[in-house]
Amino acid sequence: MEDLKINKKLDIRGQVCPYTLVKSKLGVESIEVGQIIEILLDYPEAADSIPKAMLNYGHSVLKVEKINLTEWIVQVRKEVED
Repeated sequence: MEDLKINKKLDIRGQVCPYTLVKSKLGVESIEVGQIIEILLDYPEAADSIPKAMLNYGHSVLKVEKINLTEWIVQVRKEVED
């Protein structure tokens, strides 16, 4: 599997809902269609809600991975203009 080119990284550790979703949405809006954002978070509910929201917005969720006991990485490819 080839490594994806990450165009932007967003660290929202320490944030809770709804701020996790708002910051993630703003992060996706700041990149171009076809680019990939990697979101680092530590709020368990956000590891579930952010991927669902991004799919609802029409974007692709490439990865949701728990990287240690308290942190996740979510990779999203922007598919539509906001």
